[in-house]
Order: sequence, then C-alpha cells, then structure tokens
Amino acid sequence: MGHLLHDLYIVAFSMATGFTASGIIANVYLLLFPKAESGLAKTAHIGVMVFAGPSVLFGSTFKAMREHKGTAGTFWFAAAVSAYWSLVLGLIVLRIAFAL
Repeated sequence: MGHLLHDLYIVAFSMATGFTASGIIANVYLLLFPKAESGLAKTAHIGVMVFAGPSVLFGSTFKAMREHKGTAGTFWFAAAVSAYWSLVLGLIVLRIAFAL
C-alpha cells in the first residue's frame, strides 16, 4: 500500500510540475509576443504550444464552460488531455532537473 501511495505522489507531483511549467511558458510567451503575425512567428507559436499547451487548453476550455459555450463532456475530455499532457511534460522537466 505504501509503494502505491508513493507512486501516486510521483504522478501528482509530475502533473503539477508539468502544468506549472506550461503556465509559466504560456504566460512568458504571451507577454513577449502577444500576436503571431509573420510566418516565422506562427511557426514559433506552434513550437511553444507544444510546451504551453496544457495550460492554454485547460484555460480556454474553462473559459468556454463559464460562458456556457461548451458541454460538460467537452470540458472533462479537455481536462483529461491537459492532465495527461501535463504529466508527460512534468516527467520531462523533472528528468532534466534531476540530471543537473
């Protein structure tokens, strides 16, 4: 039982790390480049969204739910995708942090 709880802590911490890293990257990117207008900026936007995606996806889905523009199923699906994406991103960030 203790080993399972330890694994759940690792999953939760990795997910939180990934979502935090995603939020930081998304906010810094939006502060520096509010609009992607040129071709190079649009390409960079796609590259940044690989890392900022969980935060942006969850934020836009949450906003749609608040404004009654989406369904509960859409929200929970986006939340699950965002959580898994954050988990993978968090594992990458933690792997890099522990390697240093």
